[in-house]
Amino acid sequence: MNLPLHGFGAVAGGWPNLPLKALSLREALALEYPLQRVAVLVGPHENVADTTLRAIGAAAVVRGEPEVETGLPTLSRLSADGLLNSGDVFRVRPDNGRVSVLYRRGANANSLLVTERCNSPCLMCSQPPRPEDDGWLIGELRDIIPLIDQDLPSLGLTGGEPTLLGERLAELLALARQWLPNTGIHILSNGRTFSDPRACESFDGTQQQVTWGIPLYGAVPWRHDHIVQARGAFDQTISGLLNLAERGHAVEIRVVLHRLTADHLFEIAGFIQRCLPFAIHVAFMGLEPMGYAKMNRELLWIDPIDLAPALTEAIEHLDIHGIRASIYNLPLCLLPAGLRRFARQSISDWKNVFDAACSDCVARAHCCGFFASTGPAWRSRGLKPLSIEEFVR
Repeated sequence: MNLPLHGFGAVAGGWPNLPLKALSLREALALEYPLQRVAVLVGPHENVADTTLRAIGAAAVVRGEPEVETGLPTLSRLSADGLLNSGDVFRVRPDNGRVSVLYRRGANANSLLVTERCNSPCLMCSQPPRPEDDGWLIGELRDIIPLIDQDLPSLGLTGGEPTLLGERLAELLALARQWLPNTGIHILSNGRTFSDPRACESFDGTQQQVTWGIPLYGAVPWRHDHIVQARGAFDQTISGLLNLAERGHAVEIRVVLHRLTADHLFEIAGFIQRCLPFAIHVAFMGLEPMGYAKMNRELLWIDPIDLAPALTEAIEHLDIHGIRASIYNLPLCLLPAGLRRFARQSISDWKNVFDAACSDCVARAHCCGFFASTGPAWRSRGLKPLSIEEFVR
């Protein structure tokens, strides 16, 4: 079930102006998290008084209907079932009751936005950069990280361009290392900042926990620079990749699939194999039709089934040379049988949907489906349910 990340509720009392951890009463009493940072979830059949919760030091309560005013901050009458569950981290705007889930326990992916500023306004960016000073996000992340479940396998940090934060990003990673020592951190970056070796030095000590996901959209400078809309970006990114590798950082290379990259996938794969063989993974990413991508549809759109020959050639080349490759965000029915083993269920569950045609598909449980933003103009002519014979071929 796709659970929303945003909704509304009725707020009473002086709601805390910081993120809280939602926990059942049993989990709250286990005292793994400080009660002054916990909002206790009270179910419809639980007989727990607000006065009791206030006495044990809980920061707030979330329940279906509010009790008579007891002085404990209360969130009630949530706009969607399942909006908040035990383990989630969330914040509430007291002025309008807007609820934002910042971390969801059990989600197939959790990412934290560290900045919306960026130095590469890519043609297909799904979250266009904003120039405003959003340094407040770092302060909020410092409040969020200690509340995240410590058994989380992986956490993403995204932007914008996270490395524009400089030392503040390094400090955030130190905090993650303290509170989430067993969690892998995956950071999406354009890599340009690392063309300065001193920037790499700031992240010494993170090599065992952090993977940098860095895009490459061409094997020649002008092609990559055009797609990211920044002159000199290719040279900076390649220098950054080499500098990161020299200091022992794990690097994943990401290639977004669209009309401007479609004819050059083998060329890109060959460049990676020859010049960037240290890459631990190459991710070929289906386009998310949001932001600039939606604005630039006529420039970018290519039916995924028309990508198949070039994508097959590129992935087979990497595979032969021992470089791990994956396909993200493309439904299985749009891939040749030989490529399906490289496909991943990659779309975050909160924005993941399936077409009506998918209801009879035997591969649905193994398929990534679509982004919720994938309207009719972005649907492939090859969409169809797979039979058992087609799926196991």
